[in-house]
Amino acid sequence: MHSISAFARLTGLTPSALRFYDDCAVLTPARVDPSTGYRHYSDEQVPRAVQLRRLRAAGLPLAEVAAVLDGDPAGARAVLDTHAHRLRVDAEAAQAALEAARAALPGGGGHTEVRVGGAELAGAVRQVAPSAARTGEFPALRCVLVELSGTRVRLVATDRYRLAVRELTPHAVSGGPASLLVPVPALVETSAWAARHAEVTLRTGDGESVLLAGGERRTLPVSDAEFPAYREVLAGLEGPRRRVLTGRAELAAALDAEDGSAVVLRAQPDTLGVGATTLPAVCSESLRIAFDPAVLGPALEASVGPDVLLEIATAETPVLVRSADQGSFTTLVMPVQDPEVRRC
Repeated sequence: MHSISAFARLTGLTPSALRFYDDCAVLTPARVDPSTGYRHYSDEQVPRAVQLRRLRAAGLPLAEVAAVLDGDPAGARAVLDTHAHRLRVDAEAAQAALEAARAALPGGGGHTEVRVGGAELAGAVRQVAPSAARTGEFPALRCVLVELSGTRVRLVATDRYRLAVRELTPHAVSGGPASLLVPVPALVETSAWAARHAEVTLRTGDGESVLLAGGERRTLPVSDAEFPAYREVLAGLEGPRRRVLTGRAELAAALDAEDGSAVVLRAQPDTLGVGATTLPAVCSESLRIAFDPAVLGPALEASVGPDVLLEIATAETPVLVRSADQGSFTTLVMPVQDPEVRRC
């Protein structure tokens, strides 16, 4: 047996932390002296304590630590994957805030240039633009957010009912991270021009953003509106619990055949009911969820490949719409109230 001080030295945890973890029932001593109250720990508890220290060093909340330590391996990996995603989103948000603060200093943030494929850029715009708002009082929702970094170009659009994110790998980058908010009509028009060129250069800085290719240039109008904090939406997503895999074109056609603002999807292990249509599908479990066809339909049209994967946490929270053929494109779609529930 080890005293609390010896066990602390052995595992890298402080005595005060060990007392706290005992109070939380995450790491209880092997024995407590009934007369003195001194805690004693066994050699068998060392691996758990070391793993606990690692998880806390990674910033994992204590409730999730317990799920990793005491849950099954698959569940533990899911918790760690979710936390890793949350850390990446938080880091990106902090980096974006830092770059915005740097750009606001006298002298600005300098120029940033990225080179990407013209057809790739046009395709990315085609995919995210349908998720932007067409009208409304918030100008930012009628724009596409373009974020530039050393490793990727990210395009984001949302109308608050859906959110589309597409990432491109740049051919080359110079300058620091930057972002610009471009009205959808201007970006769609410019992307059609970009599609005619094998490669285009996007340059932003000193109050001007332009696309360059083949000796030509196109100026991009930039909005100073504030784009919604989409990273918080991504970070706040519950881990997917249920998955539905079906044909993308078939699902889109079944939605088109339905009238009304709410179509119910009824998933069974081998089929997906879409209103009056039944489609072959692979479903992790039975579920029932409703969508506005005018919202889900364009998300399906913007995807690529023959299949679509719906990742569903609950019938009231955003649903991830993914393509097996293009992991760099993700759309979130909000469900609507089930009309059968509404009538009850």
